[in-house]
Amino acid sequence: MREVIANYEDLMEMLDSLFREPTGFWDDFYSEREKRVPFFANVPDENLVSYFDCNLVRPGRVLELGCGPGRNAIYFAKQGCKVDAIDLSQESLDWAKERGSEENVEINFKKENIFKLEVEPDSYDIVYDSGCLHHIPPHRRISYINLVEKALKPGGYFGLTCFLPGGELGGANITDLEVYKQQSLKGGLGYSEDMLRSIFKDFKAIEIRNMKEVTQPNVFGVAGLLTALFQK
Repeated sequence: MREVIANYEDLMEMLDSLFREPTGFWDDFYSEREKRVPFFANVPDENLVSYFDCNLVRPGRVLELGCGPGRNAIYFAKQGCKVDAIDLSQESLDWAKERGSEENVEINFKKENIFKLEVEPDSYDIVYDSGCLHHIPPHRRISYINLVEKALKPGGYFGLTCFLPGGELGGANITDLEVYKQQSLKGGLGYSEDMLRSIFKDFKAIEIRNMKEVTQPNVFGVAGLLTALFQK
């Protein structure tokens, strides 16, 4: 990292340095596969399943941001999608590849920082994020929006699952200014419906709702998360 800001990327990287180094943290997190972490279960988000069941989205080319151990990427592939699944953690990708092989699905898993990711403009039908946005500091939000906008085809869909403020699994209810004063995301930022509508104001909101708490073993659904589907 440069210690003198000469361009926009220098500024972004200097602000990044105020927060924990993400790769090492997530490698450690995913190295203990037996931990009682709800989203370690190899089942897709209930909202994602509902998008297909209700014909809100159709099979196509998918970019998943922060795929973790691959549970949603595997679901997309089983629906007939061509999937590029991105994550910073090699530990999570190794696990995801094992699961994909067991499920006999073909997925392009790739280790990459999403802010260094090169994508062809208008190349994806769906961009999906389950749990990535709330771990991104506010200064990277514009880059995140630009990535989604660039990747999606006109009329393409952006699906999102994130912490609610004060949710059971996390969701710091602090302002962007407080993030920098405290130099911490407090485990992940919480987002309200109004915040998502404001941040993604250039997209059409198709559905924004709380994740449903479900008990059936074939989907993931817990309280404290907000789900959203937008269209470019």
